[in-house]
Amino acid sequence: MKPVVLLIGKLPNVIGDVARQLDHMPIQWLGAHDQDEVRRQLDAEPRIACAIMGAGLDDKVRGKMVAIIAARRPDICIHLKDRTSGPDGLVPFVQRVVQHEILEALERG
Repeated sequence: MKPVVLLIGKLPNVIGDVARQLDHMPIQWLGAHDQDEVRRQLDAEPRIACAIMGAGLDDKVRGKMVAIIAARRPDICIHLKDRTSGPDGLVPFVQRVVQHEILEALERG
């Protein structure tokens, strides 16, 4: 069974683009772009291994989403992308997080 990663971003198509570009990775991708969608995904999928949030969301929204995740699922690591690397930095950021936090951990057993 593939590990599940929740991608959170400002626009749904951005999250879909990331998942398509990284479809070679053995991951099940879920997406969310607002607080209600984050709640629904957390409630519906108990296997979420981590949440990765893009930098396009405003800081107050990011803070609220972190609070939602931490309150509902304190077992999930939350990764926030920096703003300096810009939109082009999202795919490499997601790839690094998934490789180091999930896939390498699975290999170690």
